Amino acid sequence: MIAMRFITEFRDAELVARYLDEIGRTVTRPWTIMEVCGGQTHSLVKNGILQMLPDKVRMVHGPGCPVCVTPLQLIDKAVFLAREKEIILCSYGDMLRVPGSGPSLLEAKAAGADVRILYSPLEAVKIAAENPDREVVFFAVGFETTAPANALSVLHAQRQGVSNYSLLSSHVLVPPAIAAVMNDPDAHIQGFLAAGHVCTIMGLSEYEPLAARYKIPIVVTGFEPVDLVQGILMTIRQLEQGVHLLENQYSRVVRPEGNPEAIKIIRQVFEVADREWRGIGVIPASGYELRPEFAAFDANLKFRVNVERAPESDECIAGLVLKGIKKPYECPQFGKKCHPQHPLGAPMVSSEGACAAYYHFTQMLETV
Repeated sequence: MIAMRFITEFRDAELVARYLDEIGRTVTRPWTIMEVCGGQTHSLVKNGILQMLPDKVRMVHGPGCPVCVTPLQLIDKAVFLAREKEIILCSYGDMLRVPGSGPSLLEAKAAGADVRILYSPLEAVKIAAENPDREVVFFAVGFETTAPANALSVLHAQRQGVSNYSLLSSHVLVPPAIAAVMNDPDAHIQGFLAAGHVCTIMGLSEYEPLAARYKIPIVVTGFEPVDLVQGILMTIRQLEQGVHLLENQYSRVVRPEGNPEAIKIIRQVFEVADREWRGIGVIPASGYELRPEFAAFDANLKFRVNVERAPESDECIAGLVLKGIKKPYECPQFGKKCHPQHPLGAPMVSSEGACAAYYHFTQMLETV
């Protein structure tokens, strides 16, 4: 039986050890590096890489968990649509347990609301076509990675004349988030590991200006252990040499131009807009909204639901975790009042949330 190359090669323990040894020989002073994506965070934690890095290398966790930064008010709006408007509310599974100011979507589903977990927004278009007497809303959460499929669902609905389908959009963009972190005076980040899956779609052009403007190395990496330690080594080498370049560790997947067809679809359906990030605030030009010509598929415009803005929990420090200012275990409620069965914030329940990673693998992090 032939093993899958991308499983064995990029989880090679000996190769990881060699990269870690090289990091130890290269680093001469303390450096703080942020991995942007929550998928990278989970891999670093789950594989014990944080414990194996030299003490001089400090990894902090960024806002790259789109579920975690979906605004409280938008979750409340989704719950309202499902409960009060009797809409078929469709979503990726990650969103269901994320707390709003009241019940989560999972709790609304348990109480009888028609909330469905899907793997693709195209399934939601099919559900709408099969239920012409019901409104169907897809809760479109994600970074640039999921935007092409969500945009494609709108085009399919338009072409098929499915007028009872719409998106509740909560798309966020990575480059403006990196800029927001660097502009925060309390965040002292000296290098970034950028998210490889986002760059697979969008390419590299948006990251070179960031590296130049903030004088920071940015290394695009994958998600397997070899990817991450090689990316950290590439970042450390730049920091030690006093240079700030964009490098592509994930070249087996990421091309400089990205995926032109996916970008074309995104730009056809969406336009860039200001976006509120839960725990962080409004970041200018950091999200996607449907273009005016697709207003008929915009759930915000179609239903015009005004949900009262509710405050975040005073006990939750998710915003500080998402900006890399605090580690999850530095929260006084971590593992106490806040745990996966009773989360105070989204990072404790999302599969990409830093708090969830630390909670599930905390026995590996006693010395971190």
